[in-house]
Amino acid sequence: MAAAPLTTVPPLPPVTPPSFESLLTLGLYTTIAVVLISILLLLARFLGQRTGGEVKGQAYESAILPTGEARLREPVPFYLVAIFFIVFDVEAVFVVSWAVAYDLLGWAGFLQISFFIIVLFLGLVYLWKMGGLEWGSRSARERLYEGGQE
Repeated sequence: MAAAPLTTVPPLPPVTPPSFESLLTLGLYTTIAVVLISILLLLARFLGQRTGGEVKGQAYESAILPTGEARLREPVPFYLVAIFFIVFDVEAVFVVSWAVAYDLLGWAGFLQISFFIIVLFLGLVYLWKMGGLEWGSRSARERLYEGGQE
């Protein structure tokens, strides 16, 4: 019984710089897009109707008139958690792209993605220890911890 021959990956074609015509086409497209957007913005600025008043300046959402002050005494940490989620989500894209091409990257790619994952993990531990993932207000957390220690 003969062993199956190993398959090899065909070499990639050489990379050539883009032609002058393609660069000219890209430049022309970009110029037309910028000019068109500028014209539309200027037309909206000068032809648009500007009205104002007390009723128009009021906050309005979901057919409910606002009551009280919208400002909170303490900042809500939700936006931090949302930013952390976006950062870690984008970094997950890098890990997935590595996973798609892991066989082409070899050990060098494995060591690089391992270092990347370790840095991500250390960043998550740092956020956790600094309280960046806590949802409640500081006073509520302090009461909770004081109540648990008694």
